[in-house]
Amino acid sequence: MSTCIQIRGKESLKVHVSEWMLDLWRPGYLFKLALAFVVLGCLWALLPPRAAAWGRNGHRLVVNKAIETLPERLPQGFREFFEANRGFLLQHVTDPLDAISKTSAERRNHFILLEKYGRFPFEALPREYKSAVVKFTKPKLDANGLLPWQIGVYSKKLTEALKDGKWEEAKLDAAILANYVAEAHDPFNTTDNFDGRLSGQPGVNERFGTALIDRYSSFFPMRPNDAIFINDPTDRAFEACLSSHSWLENILLADRHARHGENSFNDEYYDRFYNQAAAILIRQLSDAATDVGSFWFTAWKNAGSPQLPH
Repeated sequence: MSTCIQIRGKESLKVHVSEWMLDLWRPGYLFKLALAFVVLGCLWALLPPRAAAWGRNGHRLVVNKAIETLPERLPQGFREFFEANRGFLLQHVTDPLDAISKTSAERRNHFILLEKYGRFPFEALPREYKSAVVKFTKPKLDANGLLPWQIGVYSKKLTEALKDGKWEEAKLDAAILANYVAEAHDPFNTTDNFDGRLSGQPGVNERFGTALIDRYSSFFPMRPNDAIFINDPTDRAFEACLSSHSWLENILLADRHARHGENSFNDEYYDRFYNQAAAILIRQLSDAATDVGSFWFTAWKNAGSPQLPH
């Protein structure tokens, strides 16, 4: 509905204005509108941020160990390429974390809410992206996270860069791929209970994936396996997410036990949490390093095993 008002100046002019526009001139309306925006802003701020739970030190630890998984003495200089670019990889493996702060769309590449697709092992969700879109629609997939498919995308990007001899591009793709592969090994990137809000344990993701690493990583006996060829990168990414998801209840239980009798997350709490959850944490980081090396190795093999500069 609109109303015709007349504005007088040098000429008489009639303007059709919607009723909601006239409301702007009514007493108190602008105040109510501003208050509504403030309330919405506060509600948005209270929503848990969906970002990566592994901290920067965790990602760098995984990359360092991943290089050690690569096969030695290949005539094409494969491992030497990654060793020579270790500093670059350590610097840029966290680029996707920085990208989250610049574009909200990047967040969906760091998680997948598996519970949205039924029960473990979530067979209702097709692993082939086009089939998943047909079944669930693109908006739903975006909302529930794209992590395993993003790993498949960057595995292909790295393959193409190596095949075309674009070494600078390959280095960056390898670092970004390492980030996403590591994310798939963080149990909290596979669940709607990312920040512990559904189980009454807010911040458990940060305590497990960042604080424990920052506090105790110098004691980690990480022993990743040798890198191997992966037949289907996207399928392997899904398997990594499923394996990670299976550890969630154990971690949540360890957090509850560690908090028992404590009023804050003090040194005593972290010592208890580490003692109960360290085996899972070290296993996940070690498996992440193995998979990162395997994804690099697979991309190189699929590119035709080119001679690499170093």
